[in-house]
Amino acid sequence: MNVVVITILTLGILGTVAALVLYFVAQKFKVFEDPRIDQVEEVLPAANCGGCGFPGCRAFAEALVKSDDISSLNCPVGGAETMGAAAAILGKEVAKSDPMLAVVRCNGTCENRPKTNHYDGATSCAVAASLYGGDTGCSYGCLGCGDCVEACNFDAMYMDEKTGLPVVKDNCVACGACVDACPKDIIELRKRGPKERRIFVSCVNEDKGGVAKKACATACIGCGKCEKVCPFDAITVENNLAYIDYNKCKLCRKCVVVCPTHAIHEINFPLRKAKPEAKSESPKNAAGPVASQEAAVKASNGVKNDNNTSSDNKNKEE
Repeated sequence: MNVVVITILTLGILGTVAALVLYFVAQKFKVFEDPRIDQVEEVLPAANCGGCGFPGCRAFAEALVKSDDISSLNCPVGGAETMGAAAAILGKEVAKSDPMLAVVRCNGTCENRPKTNHYDGATSCAVAASLYGGDTGCSYGCLGCGDCVEACNFDAMYMDEKTGLPVVKDNCVACGACVDACPKDIIELRKRGPKERRIFVSCVNEDKGGVAKKACATACIGCGKCEKVCPFDAITVENNLAYIDYNKCKLCRKCVVVCPTHAIHEINFPLRKAKPEAKSESPKNAAGPVASQEAAVKASNGVKNDNNTSSDNKNKEE
């Protein structure tokens, strides 16, 4: 036979055998994948931010399909609408979750927290935190290098040049990337609150009051006034630091009023009405009680006052 024909037949037989082996192996070890995973993944925002606690949207979709109870699972980016769509596909009930927002719990602006040294190194909060406590007297506050801003995938944060602090915009989806990026743990996810109103302690300093106040003008000194005045037991003071539980807080703002260092912030509230100044009494009104007492004394002694005397004289003339 021709060598070329033999070669072609040999390669064909080997290819066929290899294909059959691969087919049987694939059938033997194949993994069944629920088609609903693809359906759920389609309704997810495809942000792959990790805010749900999973590496990506695909992994989150698999968890939704495999879990019998999905009440503990939540997509912070998609919110209630996305979770409702996923639950409808799976025929499961989803728990209602309040929309969240990242909050920067530090008010150590350039004005409130003066610098005590100069940092000349990598512009990274992670690097700076590993070297020292910061360029101010507060070792708990924001380092101002902007790691949180770089970690945000939704352009929901920026660094304020005047204050030197990060600012969270309203389009925050509460993915938690900034929380994980902050080495000082000053960023927290909190409820947006009704009408986007919220109250929180903008400080994480656990030093004693005098030390904290010396480092930052608006530091929490742990005086406990806010805890005493709160009618809902929403405030606790531990380690010289107050904390407001957003699940208990009713936004009455009594704590804001009594805070001596203005460490408690109120966001998106209407301006307070100025209390009317107490009107000073005129000399005539101020002397009223005294004049009445003098008149009573004169009357008891048989002495008439000027008004009575003038009326008596008028009667005599008539």
